[in-house]
Amino acid sequence: MKTDPASPVQATRSAPAAVRKRGSWRRFIPHAIACALVLAIVAALMPKPIEVETAQVTTGPLTVSVLEEGKTRIRHRYMISSPIVGWLNRVELRAGARIEAGKTVLATLAPEPSNFLNPRAQAEGEARVKAIEAMRMQRETQIERAKAALDLAGKEMARAKELKQSGAIATKDWDAAESQVNILTRELHMAEFALRTVEFEFAQAQAAVMQAQSPTPEKIEPLKILAPVDGFVLNVVEESARVVAPGTPIMEVGDPRDLEAEIELLSSDAAGVRAGAEVSIEQWGGDLPLRGRVTVVEPGGYTKISSLGVEEQRVKVRVDFLDPLPAGYTIGDRYRVEARIVTWRGESVLQVPAGALFRRGGDWMAFVIEGGRARLTKVEVAHLNGDAGEVLGGLRAGQVVVVHPPDVLADKGAVKALR
Repeated sequence: MKTDPASPVQATRSAPAAVRKRGSWRRFIPHAIACALVLAIVAALMPKPIEVETAQVTTGPLTVSVLEEGKTRIRHRYMISSPIVGWLNRVELRAGARIEAGKTVLATLAPEPSNFLNPRAQAEGEARVKAIEAMRMQRETQIERAKAALDLAGKEMARAKELKQSGAIATKDWDAAESQVNILTRELHMAEFALRTVEFEFAQAQAAVMQAQSPTPEKIEPLKILAPVDGFVLNVVEESARVVAPGTPIMEVGDPRDLEAEIELLSSDAAGVRAGAEVSIEQWGGDLPLRGRVTVVEPGGYTKISSLGVEEQRVKVRVDFLDPLPAGYTIGDRYRVEARIVTWRGESVLQVPAGALFRRGGDWMAFVIEGGRARLTKVEVAHLNGDAGEVLGGLRAGQVVVVHPPDVLADKGAVKALR
C-alpha cells in the first residue's frame, strides 16, 4: 500500500527530525559566548602601548651658557679722603652733582698749625711727595705701553677686516681681533684714570708739604681738595663740619657712564668662564638684551649665604657693555641685572632634547623607538644645557626618542606616540 506524501501521518513523523536539526546549532551558543568572554578578558589583560611624547635627534647649533644675577658698578671710582689732620668745612656737594677734574672744589680743610711744626711729619710728607712722583712716572710708562699695544692691535684688526671682506678669515679670528682692540682700549682708559688719580694725590701731598713750611697761622691757607676726574658725586660720606684725621673718607666720585656689570657666579660655573666670553645682559629694565663681554674672572672666591641659608662659594665676574643704552633708558651704579654668559658653542652638533636624557647609575640613558617599542640605549653626552645635549655616541641623526619617559616604561615596552 502506497503512502500519500501529503498525508497527515507522514508530516507528523517528520516534525521531530526538523526540531532536532534546528536545535543542534543552538547547543554551541553557550560555548561561543564563553569563548568571546575569554577573548575579551585576555584582550583586557594584555598590556596596552604607553602613550609617550617623542622627538628626533637632530644636528644644529648648540650654545651652553650660565645665567646668574649681579649688579652694575662704576669701573673707575675714587674715594676722596682727608690727607691731613684739620678742620673739615661743611661739604656742600650732594650725590649726583657734576664735577670737573682740577676745577671743582670737593672739600675745604683748615689744617692745624701745631701738626706742621713736627719735623717727623714734615719729613714724612716730603717722602710721600717723592713716592707719588715716582708712581706718576710709572703710570706714564704704562700709558705709553698701552698706547703701543693698542696701536698694534688696531693694525691687526685692519688687516683682519680686509681678510673678512674677502672671506679669507674665520669668524672666530675676527672676533678675537675685535675683542683684543676692545680690551686694550679699556686698559688704556684704566691707565689714564690711574695717572689722573696719582696726579691728584701728588697735588695733595705737595699742598701738605707747602703748608708744613708755613707754620704760623697767618700764612696757613685752607687746603682745597679738587676733583681728580670728570664725573659725578656718587656718595657723600662726611658732610658735617668737624675735625678729621688723615684718611677720613669724605665722598666717593666717579663717572656713571663708565659702567660695567659685576656678576656673582658659583665657583663651579666660573671654572668654565674665560675672559672674552660673550654675554647677554638681561632684565636690566629694557625690552631687549644688551651684548656684553667678560673682561675679568677674579682669581679668588668668597663665601656667601644663599636665601635658603646654604653656604655657597662665589666668584665675581666683570662684564663690559658692548651695546649702547637705548634712548630713554638710564642705568646707574649698583643696578640689578641678569647675565647669560656663554661657556661653550658649537655650530654643527649632534644633539638630543634634554628631556629625553636621564641618569641610571653613572650613565646617561635614553629610550629609542624602534618598531613601536622603546629600546633602552646608553648615550655619551658632552655639553648639556637646559634644552639639549651634545651627543658623542649611542644615537644618530633622525632617530626618534621618548621625551620625559614615564616611570612605568621599561626596555622593549610597547609605546604609542602622541599626536
